[in-house]
Amino acid sequence: MGTGEKIPPGTKTMTRNPNDLSFLEHFDELRSRLIKSLIAVAVAACLFYPFVDPVLAFLIRPVGRVVFTSPADAFAARFMLVVWGGVILALPVVLYQFWRFVSAALKEHERKYVSFFAPFSLVLFFAGGAFGYFVMIPVGMKFLLGFATDFMVPMITVQNYLSFVTTLVLAFGVTFELPLVLMFLAKIGIVTPAFLAQKRRHAIVIILIVSAVITPPDAVSQMIMALPLVVLYELGIIVSRFVQRPA
Repeated sequence: MGTGEKIPPGTKTMTRNPNDLSFLEHFDELRSRLIKSLIAVAVAACLFYPFVDPVLAFLIRPVGRVVFTSPADAFAARFMLVVWGGVILALPVVLYQFWRFVSAALKEHERKYVSFFAPFSLVLFFAGGAFGYFVMIPVGMKFLLGFATDFMVPMITVQNYLSFVTTLVLAFGVTFELPLVLMFLAKIGIVTPAFLAQKRRHAIVIILIVSAVITPPDAVSQMIMALPLVVLYELGIIVSRFVQRPA
């Protein structure tokens, strides 16, 4: 069509919304966010390294002392702690990248909710991690070590203990996001409180499966994770009623 031609009346012009991304563009966006998050974790891990021994001593405090059974165990434990320390320190950046990726898939009027939910996701993660370490881990350790006898003496290896602690702390940090996630989904109209209540039984089954996957292979750890998750799911149903999108 020449520059001098006029568009016939009634003809619809198709203009692409710059916010509508194709699948490949979403994939590139995800890759970019992941790379930035990994760089932030690597830098944070380097900054955390000088503090690894004091943090290790703090984490071991609930059991008093741990052992290692091979020459590489102590090094591996420190390396694992440095990585997880980097993840925790870089969490503000990681969550920022996550919410920016989510925001790219939202409609224009829905993006304003991100500025409210994103800061609370960081607060809830740290609250969940603190709850896991200061409340649930002491309870779990006291119960599990209570099975020791005169002929069964606990000798906890540093790798097993750190795996137990970091798994529960990070898992509780993530699970404390559940009410916020349900609120966000209700706010943008993806789910409703009635739907969440109707799918309660399915949610409990999924919670039990997730707890079995992300916790150490014992029933006590799984229940320590599953029970708060069920409570958080119910809390999510309650709070979503206050923010649900009008029909």
